[in-house]
Amino acid sequence: MPGELADEGNAPAGGQQVRVPLARIAREWTRIGFTGFGGPPAHIALLRQLVVEREGWMDARSFQDANAACGLLPGPASTQLAIYCAFRLGGPLGALVGGLGFVVPAVVLVVLLSLVFLAHSTPLWVRAAGAGAGAAVAAVAVQAARALLGPSFERMRAGRARVARWGLYIAVNIAAAALIGPYLVLVLLACGLIELLAQRRPSAASSFSPLGLFAAVAARGGFPPLAWTAFKVGALSFGGGFVIIPLMQGDAVHTYHWMTNARFLDAVALGQITPGPVVATVAAVGYAAHGLAGALLAAVIAFLPSFAFILVGARRFDRLRENASARAFLDGAGPAAIGAILGAALTLALALSQAWQYAVLAAALLALLVLRRGVVATLIGAGVVGVIAVLALGAHPG
Repeated sequence: MPGELADEGNAPAGGQQVRVPLARIAREWTRIGFTGFGGPPAHIALLRQLVVEREGWMDARSFQDANAACGLLPGPASTQLAIYCAFRLGGPLGALVGGLGFVVPAVVLVVLLSLVFLAHSTPLWVRAAGAGAGAAVAAVAVQAARALLGPSFERMRAGRARVARWGLYIAVNIAAAALIGPYLVLVLLACGLIELLAQRRPSAASSFSPLGLFAAVAARGGFPPLAWTAFKVGALSFGGGFVIIPLMQGDAVHTYHWMTNARFLDAVALGQITPGPVVATVAAVGYAAHGLAGALLAAVIAFLPSFAFILVGARRFDRLRENASARAFLDGAGPAAIGAILGAALTLALALSQAWQYAVLAAALLALLVLRRGVVATLIGAGVVGVIAVLALGAHPG
């Protein structure tokens, strides 16, 4: 049942807001955390169904504006939207309760699955299922990039120069994701800054300063490696979702050798078949690096920026959405993120070691891009194929 209307002056983003008991927020947001299969589009749809259509806690315009503002922030946008909606209904405590309800189920499930799939003495059938599902991950990345291409192009189609820059941002970040994964975040930020300067006078940048993020990047030397990796995923990944893969892969596989390419593919697959935010995948990387303590540390650091962005900035969301400098920065960082996702798909495909895995990848591309099958069903099907190929046909699990 909808709560009581609060004073209009207390509303964090304009309009009247309702107050909902914390227990209700905890119950509803945890339900979405356990049932939100399908990534950010599913999360946004479930949140809208709850707060707009079913309960009337927010009007459609407020929800749309909040979704747009979260899209201008770095990090996982659907997670930030979930935290913001809980903030609107329950204040700072509501944001904490709702945000944890949304995030914790995915983290717990990823850690539990990591205990099975990433253990040192993994049974053969588990390794086979992981090899099959991992072979399909590159196809999931391609699908994620394709879904973003249309909206991104629409933002940049006003003029040949902007379209040319849009294509350049994508191309440069495909190469960057494939060649300099650990430093990809610098390229993402640079593309945003270039577009900001191209669209606005230098003085206009003062109202939105991603330069402050470079200060955070410069502080890398003060972070332990796992903390730095998790921080990049949670605070510096414009575009969210699959853009986290090249940010994690370079560190986890090539720089610090926490896991092999095959194990990393398993970790990404685990993040995709569980409900809740994709960023929970970082818990699997943390587990591979330092066990359960590493999984907890990585998850906390990766999600902490999302809570901070909302708790500190939620009352300024209206201004953020209307801020031309913020939108200009995202015009550059957005296509850069798409390029990073496509580059990640390339590196994930090249990480496959068995011929049968490439056949699974081709089938997954057909299922996702042509037949429009769901991500979770495709990954589970690929895992089943992996078990059949290894146990019944004697293929090598990779």
